[in-house]
Amino acid sequence: MAEPFLIGEAMTGGYGAADILHGCTIAVEKGEIAVIVGPNGAGKSTAMKAVFGMLNLRQGHVKLAGEDITGLSPQDRVAKGMGFVPQTHNIFTSMTVEENLEMGAFIRRDDFSDTMAQVYDLFPILKQKRLQPAGELSGGQRQQVAVGRALMTQPKVLMLDEPTAGVSPIVMDELFDRIIEVARTGISILMVEQNARQALEIADKGYVLVQGANRFTDTGAALLADPEVRRSFLGG
Repeated sequence: MAEPFLIGEAMTGGYGAADILHGCTIAVEKGEIAVIVGPNGAGKSTAMKAVFGMLNLRQGHVKLAGEDITGLSPQDRVAKGMGFVPQTHNIFTSMTVEENLEMGAFIRRDDFSDTMAQVYDLFPILKQKRLQPAGELSGGQRQQVAVGRALMTQPKVLMLDEPTAGVSPIVMDELFDRIIEVARTGISILMVEQNARQALEIADKGYVLVQGANRFTDTGAALLADPEVRRSFLGG
């Protein structure tokens, strides 16, 4: 069987002496959406950070397009085609929207005006507010800036840590619609989400983590239909 496009396999590790992840595996195929859900403290964000190289693994490895990238720094992973949007502190508030997007293209040496145009097509409100300081935007608009900035690197994989945290249900639906559009362009999406039910509705694949280990892995639809998953993690 062919290996997934991106995989963090059998990952064990944490930030200090204590392990947070215990043999955890997370994978996403090209152009698909994979969602990591689970209770608070389950290690969801830690699993994603491990895939991005933000903590040392004691065991396991990370592969992108068949290449072992376990030893690479986050910066080197960006150069390989990984984009990461943290949950907080993910924009430069004093810079304009357009300056934020330009910062996203820092590793590029080519003309990135086409990518900028694509970001503005995806998020029309950003084009409208492109000369405004990003700090003046609403929470949902700031998230669009953060995602847009990550897209400026032309990633093959876009990793989102709780992209809908603190936004209204309407804004959440809109962000999820945009995420689906990004995946349709062939970019893989790996996402950690508190809004588990809504996230699984758009997910090709879902991972339910408990205490840093895989508890359930299946398609989003199958997890939504699983009585045990619904009872334990989706509120019935």
